[in-house]
Amino acid sequence: MTDFTHINQQGRAKMVDITDKEITSRTAIARSSIFVTKEIYTKIEDKTIGKGDVLSVAQVAGIMAAKQTSTIIPMCHPLPLSGVNIQFSWQQESEKYELIIKVEAKTKGSTGVEMEALTAASATALTVYDMCKAVDKGMIIGQTYLIEKTGGKSGTYRREN
Repeated sequence: MTDFTHINQQGRAKMVDITDKEITSRTAIARSSIFVTKEIYTKIEDKTIGKGDVLSVAQVAGIMAAKQTSTIIPMCHPLPLSGVNIQFSWQQESEKYELIIKVEAKTKGSTGVEMEALTAASATALTVYDMCKAVDKGMIIGQTYLIEKTGGKSGTYRREN
């Protein structure tokens, strides 16, 4: 009926069959960020946000989100993740503070982990927002994107600056 990979002969949604795809080691690195005020930056660093240690909670939320990706992205295959690592860094420009969130997800399987890394990065940023919204609801979640992926039929992808 169509050439769409996620549509069956009846024109309805389907999950792609990956039965015959080669099992390889696969990694994906994704990035997101959230812009906060100096007050929030200081409270995060001093661990004085009323809800607790923002970065620790956000890190756990991101890992949990990676593990649940297939339950919220309809055509995403459930994957046996072999690792998820989330790192934080700050960039400051005058009174703007940007928390950079970098996620690396790994698996050994028949399909990639891009969606898991992207979901983890997004959930991490959303959790920072949730933890800090009592101080300021004007935070802005920045762009979320794939930096790199390895493994699989399509090989390596690296984002150009």
